[in-house]
Amino acid sequence: MALTFPQIDPVMVSFGPFEIFGHSFEPALRWYGFMYLVGFVAAMWLLNRYADRSNGQWTRDQVSDLLFYSFLGVILGGRIGYVIFYHFDLFLANPFYLFQITQGGMSFHGGLIGVILAMFYIARKQGRTFFQVSDMVAPVVPIGLGAGRIGNFINGELWGRVTDVPWGMVFPGAGPLPRHPSQLYQFALEGVALFLLLYFYSRKPRQTGAISGMFLLGYGIFRCIVETVRQPDSQLGFYFGFMTMGQILSIPMILFGLYLIFRKQDAK
Repeated sequence: MALTFPQIDPVMVSFGPFEIFGHSFEPALRWYGFMYLVGFVAAMWLLNRYADRSNGQWTRDQVSDLLFYSFLGVILGGRIGYVIFYHFDLFLANPFYLFQITQGGMSFHGGLIGVILAMFYIARKQGRTFFQVSDMVAPVVPIGLGAGRIGNFINGELWGRVTDVPWGMVFPGAGPLPRHPSQLYQFALEGVALFLLLYFYSRKPRQTGAISGMFLLGYGIFRCIVETVRQPDSQLGFYFGFMTMGQILSIPMILFGLYLIFRKQDAK
């Protein structure tokens, strides 16, 4: 027995078709893009609340700047990271593949690098340390991660390995055998569990960088766990016979997260 994949149209709303200079196109709002919007709006609401209660340490204008550059970092870094980490061969054969956003997706680790660069810029612009910025941002990131995994599930992509568990699901395009709904596992761990972990951890005073470290540690562990049942990208397969690219990229996060949490420093 296997669960039936819910056939949800990835396109929420379609506009058009329109024709310009003899070329027809049909813009659409897709669930995947909408999930990015959900994560952005939720982060904006929570960070504005934080700014309002920060006794002047942060303003809403400063939060707006942070969100703007972070959003650019997610989009640009996520796409560039996906191409480099998972489809560099296609990029070498056709550099314009980078801009073919309807082919392939986004990489979390690439998006993380993009956000890190954005936070470095904001920290310098606003006269803060990097970890003062990242400690504020880290607790809201899981909302976007969880929303993105729901988008992956609706798209019927990034499915898990073949399984005989009762909740196994047959995904369109993945063959006739039931598979782990690994997107939902990631929603539960990288979204819900990581948000709760960071929420309760950040409620007490922590040394600068510790909250960022807990994010890196928690995400890295959760991602490594899910990768044990997630189907690796066909063009990459396994490294060393058992590791996936997602695990390889997450191990440095775990190690650096541990360093930030346990390094010797005066408490905030």
